[in-house]
Amino acid sequence: MLVCAALAGVTGCSGSADERPTVVVTTNILGDITRQIVGDEAEVKVLMKPNADPHSFGVSAAEAAEIESADLVVYNGLGLEENVLRHVSAARESGVPTLGVGKAVHPLTYKADATAGQADPHFWTDPYRVRKAVRLIGEKVAAEVDGVDKKAVEKQSGAYAAKVQRLSEQMKESFAGIPKERRKLVTNHHVFGYMAQRFHFQVVGAVIPSGTTLASPSAADMKSLATTIDKTGVKAIFVDSSQPDRLARVLKRESHLDVAVIPLFSESLTEKGKGAATYIQMMRSNSKAITRGLTRS
Repeated sequence: MLVCAALAGVTGCSGSADERPTVVVTTNILGDITRQIVGDEAEVKVLMKPNADPHSFGVSAAEAAEIESADLVVYNGLGLEENVLRHVSAARESGVPTLGVGKAVHPLTYKADATAGQADPHFWTDPYRVRKAVRLIGEKVAAEVDGVDKKAVEKQSGAYAAKVQRLSEQMKESFAGIPKERRKLVTNHHVFGYMAQRFHFQVVGAVIPSGTTLASPSAADMKSLATTIDKTGVKAIFVDSSQPDRLARVLKRESHLDVAVIPLFSESLTEKGKGAATYIQMMRSNSKAITRGLTRS
């Protein structure tokens, strides 16, 4: 007992220092959302590092083991985390509860290019769907994770859902200043379909005509998009801040219009202090950048 008392402040007398249940989340956007919901009720481990590409990031052997020993795994569910899904499947087969969020929020399908007919995993660009995702994650945590205070999770889910609702209102207010004829988007790949549907934008095209950054555009693709930009009078090309913008710069040179190349935080959060450390901060920043880019003279 004396030894236990002496060591209590250092390592504890039994078990690990943090005996809370563990929720493992694949992407950092879903990770931030899940942390807001879970609070201190469980340890939330996020696999995807800041500024990483969700289509190509991988996990270590230790992280794979964490997936299979988790109390709950939260993931996109629409093929986004291409190198991690086999580990999620293995965890599910071994009895770990999992939640594929994208499949549960009425996913859209791509309409054109090589990915036509496939489910679009980028649902987080629509805050209305994220609000539904908040409820689903909260319900799953309360139902599946032993040891959490269900009332606390419910309260935290409600509070965060209200913040996401306010975000959607702010985005609508920001976009109200963009004339209808200027609501045309060109992005580095097909990532803003949900936002376009919700807030009445037209997706004119993408530098990489695919839903994944792992694809590559052909010379014909680049020429076709440059022609489209000229014909539609697009004012800006929006690129992901974590991806090289070389191809967008090529398009800018080939277009006869004065087109700006503007970075957005579209698929990954950043470190603190770098502009998009949380989902809400990311979406507010993007809304301002899109409005500024499409209203430029």
